[in-house]
Amino acid sequence: MPLVSVVIPTFNRAGPVARAVDSVLAQTGPGFELIVVDDGSTDETGRVLGRYGEAIKVLRQDRAGVGAARNRGIEASRGDLIAFLDSDDYWLPEKLALQTAFFQAHPDALICQTEEIWIRGGRRVNPKARHRKPSGDVFVPSLELCLISPSAVMMRRSLFDRVGLFDEDLPACEDYDLWLRVSARWPVHLLDHPLVVKTGGHADQLSRTVPALDRFRVQALRKIIQSGRLTPLQVRAARQVLARKARVYGQGCLKRGRVAEAEEYMELARANGPETLADDNGPAEIEGV
Repeated sequence: MPLVSVVIPTFNRAGPVARAVDSVLAQTGPGFELIVVDDGSTDETGRVLGRYGEAIKVLRQDRAGVGAARNRGIEASRGDLIAFLDSDDYWLPEKLALQTAFFQAHPDALICQTEEIWIRGGRRVNPKARHRKPSGDVFVPSLELCLISPSAVMMRRSLFDRVGLFDEDLPACEDYDLWLRVSARWPVHLLDHPLVVKTGGHADQLSRTVPALDRFRVQALRKIIQSGRLTPLQVRAARQVLARKARVYGQGCLKRGRVAEAEEYMELARANGPETLADDNGPAEIEGV
């Protein structure tokens, strides 16, 4: 059985990080190592992690962001397979076993993810249709919003040699950026089992603490378009989404009096082709501007 390296990045989550660690240690699957990267916590996170002794490996670094924390965990890991778990989420006991079995049965597969159970504000909620995870060629569906969850993913180490690590210059949407690089070239397989409990609605959630997430998605879209690795059809799809997101963000800037920034994004929208704000589902949202 291949060794699985599990990487948990955390920052000031002394409460939920113990639940995340416990869920990994309770896995029924193959051998694994658990690496927790403490990204400059100033609360009791270090003391909580110290209770586990040699059962886990703890790395500490100055505050550098979740992308840098995951990258440090990857670089310190030894496994042929790598899985991530956000410190506010947790796994069901069969998660590693089922994903490892999938890779053994599909030696050509490079990445897979599982379904999730969503908890918001302490209550279970059902994901909307637009959040439904596809399987296989997921590049185009993933352009509009991130449909790959770090806590649900397992991937072969060799995949990082081909696409690189998380972009540490992105304070948010660093996972969206990586999944675009991956899904542009390889299928992302889905195990139709809810094996991750994904929590949300808490005050320190990244989507709440980092405003205007779409500006980072725009940055990731520009990168992937300029990479030269997309097919013409992929470029066309990416430019359409880039134009729409840039226009929405630009209009939000204009409403708030940020004229120079608004013009920059509106020009980016114009450069990537005509696109209306409305789509098949109605007006686009102005997210977090």
